[in-house]
Amino acid sequence: MSRKAKAVVCRELNKPVMVEEVTVEPPRRGEVTVKLGACGVCHSDLSATNGTIPMPPPLILGHEAAGEVVELGEGVDGFALGDHVVSSFIYMCGKCRFCSAGRPVLCLEQGKAITTLPDGTLRTRDARGAPLNVFSGCGVMAEYATVHGDNLVRIDPKIPLDRAALVGCAVTTGVGAVINTAKVTPGSTVAVLGCGGVGLNVIQGARIAGAARIIAVDAMEAKLLLAKSERSVENSSARADAAPAIARSTSPASRSTLTRFAALSFLSRSAGEEVGEGATAAPETTQSAYLGAVQLPQTQG
Repeated sequence: MSRKAKAVVCRELNKPVMVEEVTVEPPRRGEVTVKLGACGVCHSDLSATNGTIPMPPPLILGHEAAGEVVELGEGVDGFALGDHVVSSFIYMCGKCRFCSAGRPVLCLEQGKAITTLPDGTLRTRDARGAPLNVFSGCGVMAEYATVHGDNLVRIDPKIPLDRAALVGCAVTTGVGAVINTAKVTPGSTVAVLGCGGVGLNVIQGARIAGAARIIAVDAMEAKLLLAKSERSVENSSARADAAPAIARSTSPASRSTLTRFAALSFLSRSAGEEVGEGATAAPETTQSAYLGAVQLPQTQG
């Protein structure tokens, strides 16, 4: 059945988004309709509204959400009515060579679900009946969404939906940066530049990885206080010499093993120059435009 729902819609680039009543059509083969309970507001949503990420409007925002399955399309298995699920903004076919090799994030078919469902069609329409694009095959900043089953992951219903929603992006991005990109090892010292949603999860990932010391850096005192609530986290105000200051505060022995950290793009642009993934951080650098491993400058002593 079709459902009426409120959704956050980007109608025009660089203009305020609007909450509109939309129609969410029932699921087709392989698809699932979800009643959303919570949705994260990610910087990527902002990037879609200003054209940094090319997703043409009109566009329903949202890609990290959690909710309850309320309708199943033909042929859907692995889900049942009432299941709690988290959205996945990367479509994974499960059959291509990358999916078969256990690297579904590189799925060759994921381009099929950028602003539509994988079959190239949409289940969302505005009040005039015109189709609405959806962010990364999801469009879950809404009360209801119909998505492909491959864009959902079933979760334990005991997990609160407002916590589970963040696993769809912020948690996996932050923890993944620690485990897969920086490859933090037990006993390491980790510096986290930017303590927003992703940065806080970098901190949690560093704890999981066994980091002995975690240094949080941010331009906003409120975010530093929130980061400090995590056990064993040290704070450092964002400034132009943050990277060498961190290096000077660590011993030569620790610097020989810890020279990599996750650099995030959430500091003010006045904090420093951009650093690309895998680049060596210049002494004045405290900002990165990409999530990746960055080398701390070495100091004498």
